[in-house]
Amino acid sequence: MTRVFLADSQPEVRSAMRLLLQDLNMQVVGDAADWPTTLSTAFGTQPDLLVVDWDLIPPGSSLMELRATCPAAVVIVLISHLDARQQAALSAGADSFISKGDTPDRIAERLRAAVANIIQP
Repeated sequence: MTRVFLADSQPEVRSAMRLLLQDLNMQVVGDAADWPTTLSTAFGTQPDLLVVDWDLIPPGSSLMELRATCPAAVVIVLISHLDARQQAALSAGADSFISKGDTPDRIAERLRAAVANIIQP
């Protein structure tokens, strides 16, 4: 079972993502509502997949900090608006992105693709 760590400041987003991940037979092993908690707790959960809200990352920080604590995990960034942020997220160390405005089916499709990368490197 794929182990997932969720990081988003909005409890309703974390709840919705948790339900979707459970429907996909993925196990949510931890979550955080802020960047410091994400950095300090993600490693201990040994996630296969990190789902992180782009807006959670403070100025002056980067996904590379998180990758340093969980180097084997696939990183998916949640983005509220698709624009230059998409490219910035990918170039900042994300493996993929998901728009918060996507349908649940589209989000599930992206999560399945990320898991395929874990299983078949």
